[in-house]
Amino acid sequence: MNSAANNSNHTANTPAWTGMVPVDDTALAVTDTGGSGIPVIYCNGQFATQGYWKRVIADLGSGLRHITFDERARGKSKTSADYSFATCVNDVDAVLAARGVERAVVIGWSYGAFVAAHWASRNPQRCMGAVLVEGAQPHDWLDDAMEARIRKLFKRLRPITALLRPTGLTPRMGAAQQAECNIELGKIARERELGPVLDNITVATRYVLASGASLGSKGDEQEKIRASLDAVTARNQNIRISAKVASNHDHILRKDFGAVAEAVREAAALDRDGSSIR
Repeated sequence: MNSAANNSNHTANTPAWTGMVPVDDTALAVTDTGGSGIPVIYCNGQFATQGYWKRVIADLGSGLRHITFDERARGKSKTSADYSFATCVNDVDAVLAARGVERAVVIGWSYGAFVAAHWASRNPQRCMGAVLVEGAQPHDWLDDAMEARIRKLFKRLRPITALLRPTGLTPRMGAAQQAECNIELGKIARERELGPVLDNITVATRYVLASGASLGSKGDEQEKIRASLDAVTARNQNIRISAKVASNHDHILRKDFGAVAEAVREAAALDRDGSSIR
């Protein structure tokens, strides 16, 4: 079945728009390229901004409608009393509603991949496909020692993040708040928590994986986390690994944006029943 018949979002030529979307006690900075293409909503890394997607979006071009936004206290978005993971997933709905989009492809990198996976799992009728870049891998990496490492890392980075905060390159959050967000992610990433979420995904979902380490990881920790996807893809035929690239976790959107863009094209080309939308 051709999904174009079921999704009016990419039939009208929507004007480009940039502005603030009020949500709860905050407001999110949103950019919508408009157009008549399939909507793609981008979920950022935990402390990243929408600007990280510029190379991916340029590679994909104007045939798709690109919707990016800064999470609470990141980039140009306002601060909030609530930085929980649950609010991040709900904010995807808020942005789509504000832009009049019912169905979309969702893509996320790192923390954003977890957000995208949860949104795709909860919204099978609204999600046209998902791309998960270097995140949403079910693995029990959080223990007491790791919690201590995380708190120590963000405390050590506090002078640097405070210096960069006026530029928008680091979040307007305290070191303890950033650490707690990262610790919460570790709990969400546990196999017993994330496994059922991934098993429940019924749309075409493509992973793009990096190689090597990430900020704060040691040795082969990151590769062990990535290996957890073998069991996921074996259980759920909707989920596949699109590419494993040479760049590391932190540089993948800059150095291997082409592989990420290709995964978006692949996911966007399939409807829920696997037929082409083109």
